[in-house]
Amino acid sequence: MPKSIARSKTRKSVAKRFKITARGKVLRAQSSRRHLLSAKNAKRKRQLGKAARVDNTDVARIKANLPFG
Repeated sequence: MPKSIARSKTRKSVAKRFKITARGKVLRAQSSRRHLLSAKNAKRKRQLGKAARVDNTDVARIKANLPFG
């Protein structure tokens, strides 16, 4: 029986933290939304709820851990 091709598995911890868009950009959640919210104004809290782009230096590492995605 022929040997199957070795495939890399998806790192599930990475899959839960990052999303790849249709054009290949990597999105992440922003920090500072858990506590000490009374010190932040409403606009800042609202903007922190949106996704942010991952820096280009980290994109290759994240995509390597998300082979199907």
